[in-house]
Amino acid sequence: MRTLKKLLAVALMTTAIAPATMVGAAFAAKTSLIMGMVLEPPHLDPTAGAPAAIDEVVYANVFEGLTRIGSKGEVLPGLAESWDISEDGKTYTFKLRTGVKYHDGSAFDAEDVKFSLDRARAEGSTNAQKALFAGIDSVTVKDASTVEVQLKSPAGNFLFNMGWGDAVIVAPETADGNKANPVGTGPFKFGSWVKGATLNLVKNDDYWGTPVALEKATFRFISDPAAALSAMLAGDVDAFANFPAPETIPQLRADPRFNVVIGSTEGETILSTNNTKPPFNDVRVRQAIAHAIDRQAIIDGAMFGLGTPIGTHFAPHHPAYVDLVGQYPLDLEGAKKLLADAGYPNGFKATLKLPPPSYARRGGEIVASQLRKIGIELEIIPVEWGVWVPEVFKAKDYDLTIVSHTEPMDIGIYARDDYYFNYNSDAFKATITKLNETTGEADRYALMAEAQKIITNDAVNGFMFQLAKAGVWNAKINGLWENSPVQANDLTGVSWSD
Repeated sequence: MRTLKKLLAVALMTTAIAPATMVGAAFAAKTSLIMGMVLEPPHLDPTAGAPAAIDEVVYANVFEGLTRIGSKGEVLPGLAESWDISEDGKTYTFKLRTGVKYHDGSAFDAEDVKFSLDRARAEGSTNAQKALFAGIDSVTVKDASTVEVQLKSPAGNFLFNMGWGDAVIVAPETADGNKANPVGTGPFKFGSWVKGATLNLVKNDDYWGTPVALEKATFRFISDPAAALSAMLAGDVDAFANFPAPETIPQLRADPRFNVVIGSTEGETILSTNNTKPPFNDVRVRQAIAHAIDRQAIIDGAMFGLGTPIGTHFAPHHPAYVDLVGQYPLDLEGAKKLLADAGYPNGFKATLKLPPPSYARRGGEIVASQLRKIGIELEIIPVEWGVWVPEVFKAKDYDLTIVSHTEPMDIGIYARDDYYFNYNSDAFKATITKLNETTGEADRYALMAEAQKIITNDAVNGFMFQLAKAGVWNAKINGLWENSPVQANDLTGVSWSD
């Protein structure tokens, strides 16, 4: 009987303890995250590709630069813990962090910085933002933890430029393999990649800085808006930093399981125009298109009201932004007159190549309908990114396309002779050159305003709207960015609440 009583007591204690233990386990903070992404990156080397999806996976997570951009757009120390700037603004001396290792165990030092910057600015560089490094005159290793960068002329945005994904530091031994097997210094290491489905990052236990809370991060690629909604509702993904189905935002806002955070981006969404291809080489044709575009109708129809109308290539949240939306008011009769003056009284036919994002596919249908009203008939050609990048961006084989330019402070692209717009303006180039040499904030803002006005006067592109950042994630997730000052899904501060 005594033995039986002991057994009964143990059983009762086990019954009492088990639920409490199970409850504790059920509410323990998670250490993994599944992040939904609309686009899959073509590869994982941010120093050798333009698509934003590359940085959205690896920026700050896998790769790091001398500086890094914070959630508010501020410049923060990265692999450089500090720096000194000469009085003439042309010499930057970076003091590097010590004890930093790459994911393969090799040591990071000043030679890697020299290699990375020299590689990015080399004649045969494949860096999509090679212009960021054009102002560098020389890179000198002073010692293992000190690098001196000499500029050709003062550059007020140099430290910001060094925080771009295109400026991350890589090792010469592994640089050529970073597209498929990225080796960086960041708090996450590359794990695995199932093309067309998922990509995994795992915690870097040897990270030099503050350890991340997540043991594993999975990026799941879901391009279809309906599938994205289903995945969120089913719990198959924990978060979408850029949710592709804005029409469902009210539904998700009403669901207590989710946080819906509407922030801003650097994404100027434009009707990109081939400026040297007839008839778009005539400014009157481009101005006619600007007068035929109803920006708010595009925002309402394609983005369900999420977005800010723009009249130039500049983010409205920036203090130097000039509101030029009113320069080309909706004026169909005026647009038709401009076309007639340009020699196209009956309009013309052209092609509109649309990449996968919903803002492009949905927006393209609306733009085609709007331009049809002034006699411009557009043949819509849907293309995947694997076609858009080599065909449109590189070969410039297009009439019109729609894309969101998400790089920060990128108005300078209009000064590039080989950029896919094929725009050429001596006045604009002179303004950008002066801007790059100016360090005073007020003077820089004035030059930025001048640059905005020049490209709007020339109607280089159809400036439509600033892309909103519609973030949707599990209500227990902390640390995801509200805004997108750079194209990134920075997971370094992400954690789950208990």
